[in-house]
Amino acid sequence: MERMIKVVFQDRIVKEFSQNTTLEEISHSFKEYYNYPILIAKVDNNLTHLGKTITKKCNIDFYDRTSTVGNNVYASSVQLMLIVAIKRICGEDTDVMIEHSIDKGIYCELINRKITKQELKKIEEEMHNLVAEDLNFTRISVARLDAIKYFKKTKQLDKVKVLKYISNSYVNLYRLDDVYDYFFGEMANSTKDIDDFKLTFIDETGFVLAYPNIYNPECTLDYVHHKPIFDKFLEYTNWGKAIGISTAADLNEIVSIGKYNEIIRLSEAHYESQLAEVSELIYKEKNVKIVLIAGPSSSGKTTTSKKLAVYLQSKGFKTHSISTDDYFLERKDTPKKPNGDYDFESIKAIDINLFNKHLTKLLEGGKVSLPEFNFVLGKKEYKNNYLQIKENDIIIIEGLHALNDELTIAIEDKYKYKIYISPLTQLNIDNHNRIHTSDTRRLRRIIRDNKYRGYMAADTLKMWKNIREGEEKYIFPYQDSADKVINTALVYELGVLKTYAEPLLFSVPEDDETYPEAIRLINFLRNFLPIPSDEVPKDSILREFIGGSGFVHK
Repeated sequence: MERMIKVVFQDRIVKEFSQNTTLEEISHSFKEYYNYPILIAKVDNNLTHLGKTITKKCNIDFYDRTSTVGNNVYASSVQLMLIVAIKRICGEDTDVMIEHSIDKGIYCELINRKITKQELKKIEEEMHNLVAEDLNFTRISVARLDAIKYFKKTKQLDKVKVLKYISNSYVNLYRLDDVYDYFFGEMANSTKDIDDFKLTFIDETGFVLAYPNIYNPECTLDYVHHKPIFDKFLEYTNWGKAIGISTAADLNEIVSIGKYNEIIRLSEAHYESQLAEVSELIYKEKNVKIVLIAGPSSSGKTTTSKKLAVYLQSKGFKTHSISTDDYFLERKDTPKKPNGDYDFESIKAIDINLFNKHLTKLLEGGKVSLPEFNFVLGKKEYKNNYLQIKENDIIIIEGLHALNDELTIAIEDKYKYKIYISPLTQLNIDNHNRIHTSDTRRLRRIIRDNKYRGYMAADTLKMWKNIREGEEKYIFPYQDSADKVINTALVYELGVLKTYAEPLLFSVPEDDETYPEAIRLINFLRNFLPIPSDEVPKDSILREFIGGSGFVHK
């Protein structure tokens, strides 16, 4: 008699299935709860490929592309489909570099050759053919040394290099059609479930792969080219190539021989050069009286604003900082979310009338009593903090809404200089595994929250969804209005962040809802050798997160 296994779905629905039933077969019984194809399972809080079978009683949940977990799976899967389609159309020896995110898509380049619009159209058609063929993504666990031998044989030296520095005895490879590849993320079960994507031609150098995201899961939006951000990514990519660091393996090679000090100095100098350039541009503008700085969470806004102040002072300016946090509306007037919580992230939570009245008066040469917001009492207080600016004075304002013109609606554009900052990393793990800018910021935030606020990694990971939603709503829509983009990524920082973040991530309990995400980040960090923080300068932007900053005092 066939043995039956009890399955508990989402802690509330119990069903029985015969032993060795695959998770894909089980998922059919629960697909009514999802709007899109199920991509991956969570079995006893561990992400598990749908091709796996059940052998004992377990708790199960599933994810489609509307979730962060499911969308990560969708992204990895569509990227492998792109790789296979390129080989089918352009030849087995043709490879692609999957680089950085840009407007909900990923910028890609063929390696050592150009691409035409006609070729790109054929590649996209071939990807749709893969969907129709209903091919399985097959996960294979192999000895790391055997994987290295295979990739040497197939001349995929980028993977040989990165696997050299991973300590695992076994690694997971994925096979699609006849192509084997190394991905540290999870894959879907079948190509039929990865049916929505677009390829957009940028120029003969590269193109963008776009697909649905958690903010718009219904379909793939048309790509919108954000030139300032794109150019900053390209600049940093070219700089990385110039110093010989394009992948994690390149960085690991330098770390392994103890020569990371030079890379730290080069990286810090590159960041500083951007501040020097911006201060020079502001100096030449003459009319600028207000510098506005915005960027997503953990971009390093505090350090950047303070260091930019020093550069401006070296040009003969006197700088003053004003915090928009001190201009919150009284608690009783603060807008609320649909669930009744105060919406402190909304621009409507700021006393815009008072803020503009003060800025206008300052620009006219008047004296203003600046408020200080009492977050305990929920009201502004005045403690004889007066400000009056002179001809060579500049006000620096950094905050969530700094690039939104509504914040400074009464101020003429000629007086404003807008800066967007973000750690736009140019580093890849290898040709096909890119590093998410949001992962760098997430690791920075986990470390800072633990050090200065006493939060555990799980606490920060739980907050991240709301943080990202706020960025999508209040920051990213205004990035193109910036006069200048500053990249706050440091090419060496993931090696340093690893030493601080890894222990915190291991503290996430196995039964915690954020455990799968903690494991994903742990697996991501395994691609990097640790770098001691001793040589990180006291004025580095990284010190804002790991501690010991000469600029930021918590």
